[in-house]
Amino acid sequence: MKNIIPAARVENIRYAIREVVGIANEVKATGKEMTFLNIGDPNIFDFAPPSHMTNAVCKAMRNNFNGYSPSPGIAEARESIRRQAERNGIQNIRDIIVTHGASEAIELSLTALLEKGENVLLPQPGYPLYSSIMAKLDTVVNPYYLNEEDDWNLDVADIESRINDKTRAIVVINPNNPTGAVYPKETLLEIIELARKYDLLILSDEIYDKLLFDNGSYTSMGSLCNDVPIVTFNGLSKSYIVPGFRIGWGIFSGPLDIMKDYIEAVNKMARARLSASHPAQFAIKAALDGPQDHINEMLKELTIRRDMTVSMLNDIEEFNCIVPKGAFYAFPTLNIPDKDEVFVKDLIRETGVVTVHGSGFGQKPGTQHIRIVFLPNETLLERAYEQIRTFVKKRYH
Repeated sequence: MKNIIPAARVENIRYAIREVVGIANEVKATGKEMTFLNIGDPNIFDFAPPSHMTNAVCKAMRNNFNGYSPSPGIAEARESIRRQAERNGIQNIRDIIVTHGASEAIELSLTALLEKGENVLLPQPGYPLYSSIMAKLDTVVNPYYLNEEDDWNLDVADIESRINDKTRAIVVINPNNPTGAVYPKETLLEIIELARKYDLLILSDEIYDKLLFDNGSYTSMGSLCNDVPIVTFNGLSKSYIVPGFRIGWGIFSGPLDIMKDYIEAVNKMARARLSASHPAQFAIKAALDGPQDHINEMLKELTIRRDMTVSMLNDIEEFNCIVPKGAFYAFPTLNIPDKDEVFVKDLIRETGVVTVHGSGFGQKPGTQHIRIVFLPNETLLERAYEQIRTFVKKRYH
């Protein structure tokens, strides 16, 4: 038989966060002790979801909610999401769809929107899932670069300069993965004005909205207007510490007359894939309407780990790390002659410390970065940063 040739559409799909794991597993097999700072999964470390959430799922399973759910999600979950969205000030909510993680909401929204050759403005650095989906759809990544000199803020003039007649939407990731930036209300209002001026959909990824440091304030895009179409992505994975539940959602807000066909297109695909996990959806009401004490406890730990991360990395001459304002990532600049991907791979091989190269998230040409997840406890982080320091000193001094 002939070789099975894979479709060309997968050639440009990249997901650097997981791709470094292959090298790490090879190194681990040699017996080297590993420290994984590459995947944003709090459950791997010393974080666990509140018991009232897991109890709600167990109860649902015992009560045999183990078949298919309604395609857009169970009623109590959608109503809970609506209440949370209204508390965040989101206006003109038109529909809510519960999905297999926020990632499925992103994929459904992009697939329902884009024709071949059209483009979406994507932040760089930014979460690589977006570009992977767009590669599969044979559409065009239209990158805009975050302004590192302004705490990784959005550069609105740069974004506007990249809009063309094939541009359909602007993606905003706030708080940002991988930089930890949280965008000021004034900047978000400027993005809304761009969308209004050029008839663009806004895709607002707010999965880290509750993980804000230093009592920082947060503004949901959908709270700032009622006349611009916005899809807000969120879910339980990060703030509620259940990434394995694979429960997320998309909130559609704005003028119904211009959104109704698009919303129906997304629902059509949601019906075709049947449903998100039925019993896991019972965690949504428990999470959003239940006690929130775990978030403050999580932030206390993460603040200590963030501050250690910034301090120890900035004490290395070749590193420059801006203080993250949200999420649990740092994205330091590398002032080195090597490509960041080479640095990351060699660091794994020599020390067992696993990070992710900044080029896997997109970055301004001519710059080098790595992404570090600071979820591990302080003992693990201190050891990892000392190993990085030793590696850098040996390699570049």
